[in-house]
Amino acid sequence: MARHRSKGPLVDVITKVDLDRKKAVAVVVAAGALAGAGFAQAATAVTPVDRLIAPVAATKNLAAAMTAEKQAPQGPQTIHDVNTGSEARKLLQAEQIQAQFHVAEALKSAEGAFAQRQEAAKAEAARIAADTARIAAEEEAKRPKCVRPAQGSFTSGFGARWGTSHNGVDIANAIGTPIVAVMDGTVVEAGPASGFGLWVRVRHDDGTITVYGHMNTIDVPQGAKVKSGQQIATIGNRGQSTGPHLHFEVWVAGGQKVNPVGWLAERGVSL
Repeated sequence: MARHRSKGPLVDVITKVDLDRKKAVAVVVAAGALAGAGFAQAATAVTPVDRLIAPVAATKNLAAAMTAEKQAPQGPQTIHDVNTGSEARKLLQAEQIQAQFHVAEALKSAEGAFAQRQEAAKAEAARIAADTARIAAEEEAKRPKCVRPAQGSFTSGFGARWGTSHNGVDIANAIGTPIVAVMDGTVVEAGPASGFGLWVRVRHDDGTITVYGHMNTIDVPQGAKVKSGQQIATIGNRGQSTGPHLHFEVWVAGGQKVNPVGWLAERGVSL
């Protein structure tokens, strides 16, 4: 058997130093690996080079710990299964609901504004109607209740004339001069009449009848409602007449013929 012969003390020392360096490098590499795996505290706690050499059993335990940590359960995990088509439909439905809400709000606002305009229009119409009624009432109050039957010259009075009874008064004027109702009333007759050519008779609210004769034209039909001052005919020269004029009579209740001059004077009208 061949024996290993030492090459000398110097060679042995160098060899030992090389071996120590290799071990140190290996230990440093292992420490770096341990630090990356979360065991930096164990590595940094060992500072001397001679204490960096760990037993083989400890190395196996560290490897097992590292493997166990990698394989350790990490707690319950939630997995979301996303259906893009379903999500898109839900998003579209949400948008539609929001749009419908805005449309409903807009319609509600428009209906409210329309109702307000209607109420304002009704109030304005009521105001106008009230003003119109007020003005009409004022005009009605101002309107005379009794007026002169025609403009012209008073040519003949009530009473005896030429051996007969003249039951009215005559007002002469040109043919076509307006004849008006002396008071409000209803036309009870309008047309031909013996001696008058044409006449109009008007019944008033108190039952009095006024008679208008010799007219040229008749401007109201029988049954018409007339107001004081409203034109009902024009002066003419029809019938038994000596010239264009209005023959005017007043028949009070019961048919009695009275002097138109006094009757009109009682109502504030003079001839």
